[in-house]
Amino acid sequence: MFATTDTVHGKSERVDSRSEGGRARLLASIAHNIAIDRMSASGRPDDEKTRRRARAVRVAFERLGPFYIKLGQILSTRPDLVSDGMIEELENLHDNVKASPFAEFAEILDGDLPAWRQRFRSIDVVRPLGSASLAQVYKVVLNDGRPAVVKIQRPRIQQRVLQDMKQLRRVGRLIGHLAPRFNELIDIDAMLQVLFNGMQPELDFILEAQNMVNARRVAKQFQHLTVPRVIDATQRVLIQTLAPGVSIGAANPADFTVKERKKIGRDLLRFMYQGYFSEHVFHADPHPGNIFVHPGKKANIIDWGMVGRIDRNLGTLLFVTLMSIARNDAAAAARAWVEMGHATSRADLNGFATDLSMLIPKMSTASLEELNFGVTLSTVLMYSTRRGIYTSPHVSMVGKSFANVEGSVRNLAPELSMVDVFEDAMVDTVTDLLSEFMSKPQLTRLALDLMIGSDVAFDYLRNLLHDINNRDLTLRVGLLAGPGNQKMNRKQQLLHLGLGALLAWAWTQRERRRR
Repeated sequence: MFATTDTVHGKSERVDSRSEGGRARLLASIAHNIAIDRMSASGRPDDEKTRRRARAVRVAFERLGPFYIKLGQILSTRPDLVSDGMIEELENLHDNVKASPFAEFAEILDGDLPAWRQRFRSIDVVRPLGSASLAQVYKVVLNDGRPAVVKIQRPRIQQRVLQDMKQLRRVGRLIGHLAPRFNELIDIDAMLQVLFNGMQPELDFILEAQNMVNARRVAKQFQHLTVPRVIDATQRVLIQTLAPGVSIGAANPADFTVKERKKIGRDLLRFMYQGYFSEHVFHADPHPGNIFVHPGKKANIIDWGMVGRIDRNLGTLLFVTLMSIARNDAAAAARAWVEMGHATSRADLNGFATDLSMLIPKMSTASLEELNFGVTLSTVLMYSTRRGIYTSPHVSMVGKSFANVEGSVRNLAPELSMVDVFEDAMVDTVTDLLSEFMSKPQLTRLALDLMIGSDVAFDYLRNLLHDINNRDLTLRVGLLAGPGNQKMNRKQQLLHLGLGALLAWAWTQRERRRR
């Protein structure tokens, strides 16, 4: 496999992307062009030099293979790192490669599923359903007549990707050592680790199958959404039910009723919100090619090899950030965003709050047709970086996921507003968060904190009980406390009272034990 890359001088050269030297040259070309792009006075998409550099970077990413393609897609959501022109080109990154002969994959099937010839009534080896740098996908008919899909990993691809990860980790650590001020804001090593973790199921289909089982369980809560059922899985082979219809990007909205279009779109957004805020596990690549729709049938979310995982605290803060955006409260959104990371020594928090006060009013009422919500979130990330605020590397993965699902929904139901759907989902999300907080493990931990005399827990309990006695409940979550906060409504008061009762119970249990 050879790559043609355009240099900044407009020349082209043939580079062997299979050799170590060739891959190193491609990686150096990417780093060089991105560095020039950052220093260039013009990063506009209409600038010819910008377009040439961006095209060279995109081609190099594609030639380097799946890991670098994912990295390029992450960069397309980071306007704090690359120019608008580079983002526009990186958004065109794809992982479609020329189909390889089936004989290469038959060897994998023989090794992982020796009886595959007896299990399949037929397999279409002439027209693969999909061909990517990690795997090839074929339509099969099972012995019982059911149509299905078999996904087969490319030979020796796992070793190549692991080697790429190891090499790029060394590069990331070198950048951190040579540019500590840059690394203070953009922790390259941490960002790469998030990407490594997300890609693990793509290298082991048993993990991907487990992701599908878990996602299918969650999708049962949604009337117009499902996930293909896993039939069998090994590390390199995955058999699953066939998703009917076409990709949401190729679907004709006129084939669906307006009601059906909107319900599919709403379920897709609510499903993703539940992943971000309640499940803390989400599809990291819900682009239009990974969502299949058919009139009168449930939409199918496929390809669960790339998933993101965030902890409870980050998920809650992200929820508070979006809730503040929905309420057109820029100050609260700024405080929650900062708490998702931290302010560096050169941070300008007032400037960041001012940036959001000019941005968020445009977001709170716009539909998908009027505003690119995912890009707007990326813009918040750009503002925070420019103002010296470090943001968790997980936010980039969430931002990429947001942008992808937004694009998918826009193809079918552009009149929907992500903010409106989020507001509709808020009650369910708060209920899930409360249920998680009141789970047995969390109650046990809280009781243990109280029994060992945790100052933080007792201070919170004392302040909470004082507020209850004075009928002056206010919501305090980390950095959200401030003069701009409003009194809580009745639902919020009941929620706080429930937490207060829980804390009071734990405190009385501790006092009883002491006596």
